Amino acid sequence: MIQEFKDFISRGNVIDMAVGIIVGSAFTTIVKDLVDYLINPLIGLFIGKIDLSNIILTIGDAQFKVGAFLNAVINFLIISFVVFLMIKGINHFRKDKQEEEQPAEPSPEVQYLKEIAETLKQQESAVGTQHAKETKERN
Repeated sequence: MIQEFKDFISRGNVIDMAVGIIVGSAFTTIVKDLVDYLINPLIGLFIGKIDLSNIILTIGDAQFKVGAFLNAVINFLIISFVVFLMIKGINHFRKDKQEEEQPAEPSPEVQYLKEIAETLKQQESAVGTQHAKETKERN
């Protein structure tokens, strides 16, 4: 069981996933700080409040923290957009690599010549078989 665990951990995709989680976590922190300390103050200047996270809607005894929700939405949109750009870049790279790996389709002329060669081989085989029959019949 320990050996199976070692094999599982040492597989490349598990290590890649772990690195992705660590980088994603660090990136999330950067985006959160970007939103909290740069974007929200800019939006706050236009709304008249400096800190969006302090925007609270009170109805009766219930408090709705609209500002904190807006922060989360902005964080999500930025992270989603960056992930979209990363995936788009990776797909573009993979597409180029796959195009390089795939051999080019033969031209119509080459395909036609191959068909002619196959037909000639079949005719040659048929003539050889017929000649062998005639020789056998003479003997």
